[in-house]
Amino acid sequence: MSAVRVLTGLDLPWGSPGGSVELLKDLYLDPSGPLTADTFMLTPDGPAPDAPAGRAPALPALLDVPGKQLDGDGFWDYVDRLTVAITTRFAGHEPDVVHLQHLAFGATPALLRGYLGRPAIGLVHGTDLLFAAEHPTQARVLRDAVAAATALVVPTAAMADRLRRLTPVDSGRIVHIPWGVPDTLLARPPARRPRDGGELRVLYAGRLTAEKGAAELAATLHGTPGLRLSMAAPVAEFRRLAAVQDLSGVHHLGWLAREELWAAFAAHDLLVVPSAKLEAFGLVAVEAQACGLPVVYQPVPGLRDALGDSALPLDLLADPRRALAELTRLRDDPAALDELRRSGLRNAARFPLSATARALAALSAQVR
Repeated sequence: MSAVRVLTGLDLPWGSPGGSVELLKDLYLDPSGPLTADTFMLTPDGPAPDAPAGRAPALPALLDVPGKQLDGDGFWDYVDRLTVAITTRFAGHEPDVVHLQHLAFGATPALLRGYLGRPAIGLVHGTDLLFAAEHPTQARVLRDAVAAATALVVPTAAMADRLRRLTPVDSGRIVHIPWGVPDTLLARPPARRPRDGGELRVLYAGRLTAEKGAAELAATLHGTPGLRLSMAAPVAEFRRLAAVQDLSGVHHLGWLAREELWAAFAAHDLLVVPSAKLEAFGLVAVEAQACGLPVVYQPVPGLRDALGDSALPLDLLADPRRALAELTRLRDDPAALDELRRSGLRNAARFPLSATARALAALSAQVR
């Protein structure tokens, strides 16, 4: 356990999908507690969530802050309200270190305003850099956050390179700490469900936003005999995609809880990660590898760092015909799948969550 008192949070509603939310749960909300932290998110729409039981992630403090937006004067009004909400909720709980989770969104300027002068560590996520490259407000927030942070944590070298392109930053403040797979998963992965027929059970797991490449993947695989695509994705996003694209052959699994997703990994033969842009790390892909699921991926920055030759790089977006031929080859070549499975297991073992937590705790103690 870390002796340093940390304050952190995301200005996303509790229950939101995404890798940064899962990382927040892993590092700060797991009952076994790799880090000691006061943590917040926003109150979700609908009924208040029940307090979790057993080993489920604890609830963060849920802040009711209306009017969230991304741009314009209204953004800064929202940041003011969020600052008041955070400092009121955690009054009397002065942190030793602030962990900034989304460097281009509202929680970061709110924390920097509310705890001016406190040491701050910025954890750089892929969404931060993608939005900062395209939106003036997010670019300003990122620049201010980078200037204020004592240290900046990146999970891959690609993230450090992209950060330097977007804003001036002293390389001495950049610290490389990979994201991590829960140690319990590495020690006890779910039992794999053997392939019971000729079909290759292909899985996509993630958001269905444009940069994730899921629409192109579904179009590439559509109607191909022997390839069955399942998608573990948010319901509303799947419905929106189905309204503009034929997904009749796709099995929608819904948005799965963490252990449900691990079970889905064990019930498929191949994970495909067709991201069109930078990924911070590709934690879903590494967790799939920990479950013995071979991975094919679009070789974008971040994924190349985390996966390398432990998975099969394949340009699904620029050359879908060749990609389809390779997927068909894997369907007919169990030995190739087995080799990818063994490589993936070795790769996942390099990234235990406990190592991520220890490194963050040590860095927090250093900047305290």
